[in-house]
Amino acid sequence: MSSFTIHLGHKLSKEEVDNLMRRKWKYDWETPAFDMPSCRWMGTGESFTKDANTSSSYGLKQNLCKHWLESYKTSGGDDFHSSKQRLFFSLCNSYRDILHCNKKPFYLKGQEEDSCIMDAYIMHALNHIFRTRDLVTKNDAKVAKHQETVKEEILTGESFLDHGFTRPKVLIILPLASIALRVVKRLIQLTPSSSKVNVEHIDRFVDEFGAGVVEDDKEQNELSQKVQDYENSKAQKSSKPSDFQALFGANNNDHFMIGIKFTRRAIKLYGDFYSSDMIIASPLGLITKIGEAEVEKEKDVDYLSSIEVLVIDHADVISMQNWSHVNSVVEQLNRLPSKQHGTDIMRIRQWYLDGRARFYRQTIILGSYLTPDINALFNHHCVNYKGKHRGAHEMKLVCEYKGALAKVLLLVRQIYERFDGDSIIDSDDARFEYFTEKVFPKIKDSIQGGIMLFVSSYFEYVRIRNFLKSQNASFCLLGEYTKQSDISRARVWFFEGKRKIMLYTERAHFYHRYKIRGIQNLIIYSLPERKECYPEIVNMLEGSHNMTCTALFSRFDQFRLERIVGSRAAKRMVASEKNVFVFC
Repeated sequence: MSSFTIHLGHKLSKEEVDNLMRRKWKYDWETPAFDMPSCRWMGTGESFTKDANTSSSYGLKQNLCKHWLESYKTSGGDDFHSSKQRLFFSLCNSYRDILHCNKKPFYLKGQEEDSCIMDAYIMHALNHIFRTRDLVTKNDAKVAKHQETVKEEILTGESFLDHGFTRPKVLIILPLASIALRVVKRLIQLTPSSSKVNVEHIDRFVDEFGAGVVEDDKEQNELSQKVQDYENSKAQKSSKPSDFQALFGANNNDHFMIGIKFTRRAIKLYGDFYSSDMIIASPLGLITKIGEAEVEKEKDVDYLSSIEVLVIDHADVISMQNWSHVNSVVEQLNRLPSKQHGTDIMRIRQWYLDGRARFYRQTIILGSYLTPDINALFNHHCVNYKGKHRGAHEMKLVCEYKGALAKVLLLVRQIYERFDGDSIIDSDDARFEYFTEKVFPKIKDSIQGGIMLFVSSYFEYVRIRNFLKSQNASFCLLGEYTKQSDISRARVWFFEGKRKIMLYTERAHFYHRYKIRGIQNLIIYSLPERKECYPEIVNMLEGSHNMTCTALFSRFDQFRLERIVGSRAAKRMVASEKNVFVFC
């Protein structure tokens, strides 16, 4: 029996539901992660092994498995059984909730790893959709052939319960249109040839999500080459870092939503959401639809009521947009619909009618690092009865982060000052108090300009901005919402010394990678989430006379700290009796 059948056919007892409602998880087992010696998998429920499914098709439908094997061999692979994509597919096919925030993304030279994981969740999504379709088609045929005898069985039995409230079963959330293009292109490639005799509206899709290149039907080789050439040409013309070009060099639209429908012989892009099997969207695209449904009574988002597989890829990039949108979208999933939408009520699975669909939804969250917001979503909104599978660096045991200090190219004296905080709730106030009492007085009394204040969050940006105003400080702003004309003016003022302080945010740097001239003293109010950001900011001290950098941290910043200074140094800095640490 397939894991699909076992997972959806399970009947939850009242005791199981009560336990899930408490949302208290105990990670009671762990196992080494595949191909990642410094990582381990931690999980709840039954222990998972990478060879749990020993069948020749690895839990896939035969035609999907055959096509995937052929694609793997065509790309030069020779050991599919031990491949990263096969191993991660086995994890997806267990139908557990998965948090994997140690993935090296394609834009940071992680093309192979990123592609392997993408292949795995795409194949899992296709397998789920095709098995759902086969079950419904099989039961439709039985009903048509034995209408009278089957009618009673539908009323009394469970073998014909194969529907959700609506058709869409898979939702993939992505941050940018260029990434959506990459996923859909690969989705089409991994769909067996017999199921994609025709791909409807592909020209429109490539025009809207890509560089406007029309692809052929033969695995989209032309599109791949032209998109690559386009990205390469952009990289040559720009002074931006290579990771910036790889991520933002193509279509960086963050407002999109597309339905995909699979028939026996065709793939239909831009399908009506209610007739689609899969929806691929950005958080902003989804939240816009939810907002419209709240305002206009004739609109609804009931097509989110029956999502059984949710994938959130590049969660770290999404966290640089607005993570609260993701929370709002996930809260909207698996609710009871407002209308019937033509569904045969007699064939809806009982756990849908009981309002328990969220306990059957699998959530897969993928990113390159973990944030408190991502962790909170996984802990509080992912309540799959099969349990959780969490990919964690062995932060408390044997994991060793190398850190990012080696990428600082200048001989900069980097001073880390630790402040004390009683709890994570009070840490923001403790940081602000330390800055205003210990750091700012030195700035205020100094005649030196060229002081950059770097903050990680917009909340901190607003707080420091208001404080500087209250002190009548000479400062300029460069945040994610600053107008372009104001940005240009601020950079000139700062460089010419007309403004003493520049307040700069991590998000503004992530999206623009400005090279700020005139920095003499760098003060990192809060460490960046993205470790790559740290050396880029510090290296902007080039040309400075003093080259000083001061970074504030507390014991609650350990995850960020160890990504920057390394695990060993971070543990020592958090536990030491000293409060000041120097790196050169």
